[in-house]
Parts: sequence; structure tokens; C-alpha cells
Amino acid sequence: MEVTIDPSSIETRDAKRDTHLRAADFFDTENHPVISFRSTRVEFAGGERLRVTGDLTILGQSRPVTLEGTYDGAFTDPWGGSRIAFEARTEINREDWGLNWNVALESGGVLVGKKVQLELTVEAVKQ
Repeated sequence: MEVTIDPSSIETRDAKRDTHLRAADFFDTENHPVISFRSTRVEFAGGERLRVTGDLTILGQSRPVTLEGTYDGAFTDPWGGSRIAFEARTEINREDWGLNWNVALESGGVLVGKKVQLELTVEAVKQ
């Protein structure tokens, strides 16, 4: 499985924040126009559960991650195509990929947390 994401397509419903996320402080979309995930192993973990291990690349840095998910089944779509569906999720530390920007708050702590939840809902069509 291979997934590519255009980080300039990220929308948070706040234009200033979206612009900042595209800048060098975060995703640096001018120099790194793609975030990608390429699986190296898919394992069924009993029942409908599955584990997908692969390399997540952000800012040109690849690190292994494992997503825990569920196989949601196979079906035929209204146009006769064969599809499979699954959902998967994992948590990463954004700083592991060099996403280090932050601001200290007057009340203590920082503005941006380290942990990021990644969630995928996927339908694949047999070609």
C-alpha cells in the first residue's frame, strides 16, 4: 500500500494557520511537496483486526510506523467494481520528523503538542 498526501491541501478552517503550516516552520511545502506512507508488511491480527507497518516520510525523513486497523470487508460497488475497505490509526511524535516549531504560553506549557493522531479510512478498487 502506498499513500501520498499533498501537505498544501491541509485545511484547518483558519487561513492564517493554514499558511503557517505550509511554511518552513512546519511542512515547508515549497521544498517538501509530498508526505508519503509505503507499507512494508500487512498482518492480520485476528478477526477483522490488522496491523500495517511501513515507512512514513515527512520533510524528506522516513521513519517506521505501525498502524492498527480493521478490515471492513469486500464488496461490489454500483458500477461493478470490486472494492475492499479498511480503517487504521496510529499516534506519532511530530518532532521525530523535525516538526519542532512551538511557542511557550504565558500560563505555562506550549502552544503545539508533540503527539499527532493519524487516521485513515480507505477504499481500494481492484484494477
